[in-house]
Amino acid sequence: MMIVLILLISAAAILWVATSQIRLQRRRQRIANQPFPHPWRKTLQAKVPYYRHLPTDLQLQLKKHIQIFLHEKIFIGCDGIKITDEIRLTVAAQACLLLLNRPTNYYPKLQKILIYPSPFIVNNQTTAPGGVVSEQQRVLAGESWDTGTVILSWQTTQKDTANPCDGSNVVLHEFAHQLDQETGPANGAPQLEKTEDYQQWSLVLAREFERLQNAAHQHEYSLFSYYGATNPAEFFAVITEVFFEQPHALFAQHRHLYQQLSHFFKLDPVNWH
Repeated sequence: MMIVLILLISAAAILWVATSQIRLQRRRQRIANQPFPHPWRKTLQAKVPYYRHLPTDLQLQLKKHIQIFLHEKIFIGCDGIKITDEIRLTVAAQACLLLLNRPTNYYPKLQKILIYPSPFIVNNQTTAPGGVVSEQQRVLAGESWDTGTVILSWQTTQKDTANPCDGSNVVLHEFAHQLDQETGPANGAPQLEKTEDYQQWSLVLAREFERLQNAAHQHEYSLFSYYGATNPAEFFAVITEVFFEQPHALFAQHRHLYQQLSHFFKLDPVNWH
């Protein structure tokens, strides 16, 4: 009798999950089928250069993703900043750029996006050898938590969005972390399409990560910010910025890395510009 009861409960749980997913997909489809507001389109064209660079089919796809993203995620203003459609669209458009051309669950862990007017101060505790605990303050332009939150500086977001070719973009950086965090703590290995993809991904990214670490240690030129040499998670976020902002240079100087990112994102930004 107990075994039968356990089987019934398990079957009910499976059915509930399946029907919940069906309802979610139907709701998202209804939202995506709604007309994209004309004022939103004007804001994208005026404020988000990435949108203007995209081929027409990707523009249409991006707008559908934006509608779903804005329906599901909460924006919260901090330190007195008021959340406007410009803020919501600027962040959503760049976050959704990372979702094009592939199945997505729209950053399933993410619940809210905190917007500060400018870079913000974060207090961290560090433990030195011997157990001595000290407080450390850092000024950040963005942060991604695997507990459902992304934090962004609006000042930095505006600056980075206005210059889409300098290889630096805080929104792309933090949402690359969100992709990385979908399967657990960020480690530089987001969920790939096939199991067999991980071997080549690890081989190429480990080689390039070591190359950046050496460049940072020797103070040599690198296409990537030295911040990417901090750890594999930061490396993935930094190369994501460069993939979208400086694809020609990435293709010319790090072709195997470009190919890995192109395969992962299912995009080829070299041909957008």
